[in-house]
Amino acid sequence: MTIRIDTHTHFYDPTRDQGIPWPPADNELLYRTCLPQDHRALAEPCGITGTVVVEASAWVEDNRWILDLGEKEPWIAGFIGHIDPGDDFASQLDDHADHPLFLGLRFGGGHFDAESAAVDAAVGALASRDLTLDVLIRGRQQVVGVARIAAAYPDLRIVVNHVAHVPIDGAAPDPEWVEWMRQLASHPQVYVKVSGFVELSTEQPAPTDAQHYQATFAALLDAFGGERLVFGSNWPVCERAASLATVVGAVEAFVGEHPDLEENIWWKNAKAAYRFDL
Repeated sequence: MTIRIDTHTHFYDPTRDQGIPWPPADNELLYRTCLPQDHRALAEPCGITGTVVVEASAWVEDNRWILDLGEKEPWIAGFIGHIDPGDDFASQLDDHADHPLFLGLRFGGGHFDAESAAVDAAVGALASRDLTLDVLIRGRQQVVGVARIAAAYPDLRIVVNHVAHVPIDGAAPDPEWVEWMRQLASHPQVYVKVSGFVELSTEQPAPTDAQHYQATFAALLDAFGGERLVFGSNWPVCERAASLATVVGAVEAFVGEHPDLEENIWWKNAKAAYRFDL
């Protein structure tokens, strides 16, 4: 069987008694039940065979909600949780870190705007437990901060989400962003997630023509090589810009031009970055 792991989905259920903190109820597109069976119905026809869930919500207790869901849903290959750096970080991490589906955490880029003892302690705790750090970054200051962390913790696997938020207009990407990617790629344990790109298109709704995204993908391949690009859809958030099928189709077109990436981008690189079981 061909394996394709979607490493970036968000699952939530606004019908729960406690509700959800995100998305807000006035978001007509996203405020709906989004669970494994909903993703699977769209993803299986695209060849996807499982997913890594990212951040159920900012509520610490929702880490356990996803882990409990994953115990019942083999579609979930793993989970990147949400625990903010701070006084309770170590105990909260200990509450979840031993679960076999718990693969790491995601921090927003704001955590890396300046040196922080709390962030250093948090990433050190992740590294000591052989967990992975996902990061959302925008702009030079955050790139420098993540590069500093990568240099300080060379054994900590880091996955930069959503093509590092570069605007995509169909042409070659901003040379400054390209240099930032090379700076991050100089650290061999840093990966980049080919995700969120339809939302980053300067044309909205995002083009369905796969060619629109290829120059950005090519720049990432040039910087990181074929062993550190990881596929993710950002479903259901991607639907603000394009369908899941459009997202997958853009990456399929790229792999079509680089057939040696076939297994790497769809699952092998993800397994190396996240250490999930298949």
